[in-house]
Amino acid sequence: MQQLPLAISAAPAPTFGNFIEGGNAEALLRVRELAEGRLGEAVVYLWGAPGSGRSHLLRAAAGTAAPERRLTVADDVEGLDAPAQISLFNAINQAREGIGAVLASGSAPPGQLALRDDLRSRLGWGLVYRLKALTDEDKARHLRSEAEQRGLRIADDVIWYLLKRLPRDLPSLNSAIELLDSYSLARQRHITVPLVREALKIGNP
Repeated sequence: MQQLPLAISAAPAPTFGNFIEGGNAEALLRVRELAEGRLGEAVVYLWGAPGSGRSHLLRAAAGTAAPERRLTVADDVEGLDAPAQISLFNAINQAREGIGAVLASGSAPPGQLALRDDLRSRLGWGLVYRLKALTDEDKARHLRSEAEQRGLRIADDVIWYLLKRLPRDLPSLNSAIELLDSYSLARQRHITVPLVREALKIGNP
């Protein structure tokens, strides 16, 4: 019996280039400008539900900022303890005085966060963006793009089958495309819904 290589490679590091923007084009642009020192505003706050891309953008910005660019990044600010809240408060004050910049994120708008009053107000001083969740159409376009990059032909019925049957977060969907690539190559068969059923059964015991 042929052994199928089902090992899934690690997800690529978050960058601005591999962020699926959906309805968040302006937020992506402003965060990129902040990281590169081209934004007139020194404080940007992002909020949205888990999976909306907040952490992706913060990590992309941290990896892009030049060494001389002092960028303070704070993810999930609602979980900061008292000393960390003071540190973020001070970083925002310094950013407003022209020393560095701050990129922060949370699960709610600044005014609804369970933080110090003065920190809540300062998080709202700069640009505030709510990140919109990707639609199914956004995810379908992403799956087609991932398949095309691998030289795969995947029909629309397969795309929508995946979206209906799998967790809809991007890492799970990307892993499914990688699994299907390996499975179809090993079986020398085109990717169809019946083949997807086989592959998912093997890949998810």
